[in-house]
Amino acid sequence: MTDEELFQKLGKIEIRQGKEREIKSYVLRNNVLSDKDREIVRENMPKFGFFYEDRFIDYKELFGSDKPVIIEIGFGMGDTTQQVAIRRPEYNYIGIEVFLQGFVKLLKHLGEDNLENVRIIRFNAVDVITHMIADGSVQGFHIFFPDPWPKKKHHKRRLMQLPFIHLLAQKLVKGGYIYMVTDWEEYAAETLETAALEPLLNNPFYGFAPPVAWRPVTKFEQKGMEKEYAISEIWLERG
Repeated sequence: MTDEELFQKLGKIEIRQGKEREIKSYVLRNNVLSDKDREIVRENMPKFGFFYEDRFIDYKELFGSDKPVIIEIGFGMGDTTQQVAIRRPEYNYIGIEVFLQGFVKLLKHLGEDNLENVRIIRFNAVDVITHMIADGSVQGFHIFFPDPWPKKKHHKRRLMQLPFIHLLAQKLVKGGYIYMVTDWEEYAAETLETAALEPLLNNPFYGFAPPVAWRPVTKFEQKGMEKEYAISEIWLERG
């Protein structure tokens, strides 16, 4: 693959046809790579990034190790992904993000820190999880501050709907977990109610979960706390 083919492939996201098209929780914005971004991609994509393929991921081939796999959906600028991977080196992490600038920023930091236990992909999360992740193969899913789509007419775009929760549950190993954090109280309550309808999952806390020590407080989260937004944590487990 030439450099130009690499840049073009990274800058394009296709969504597969089918029922999964009904779950789309983002709007694409800037897809332009600067010269500096292109250099970051050229240097780090071969080791830390990968592209969509219509086949299940071989985790050992991707990481070179058999550590349990955690998938983060929508890692934003990647600061939390990076810190969690450093704090919990006993796991391998796959990060999924559609926003190009956040993807490139994390790619840069992975290269600087040479984080061997992180790989990232820029693609629609529903497609990746449906077609690239085998059932019963994932130790955990991290979903930190997903877009709440506050307007009622946009609620259908929210990620944590029952079909998606069921999809995640199918991919988990027994005892695996889904860990969601949000500062939007109504979205948190809705997610708890919806998740209670999924028979593959149970809530060991029978409500919201306490914070975990290994998740760092992000700048976004800190700003919300300063505005006295409630931070709601949800922890669900595969039975």
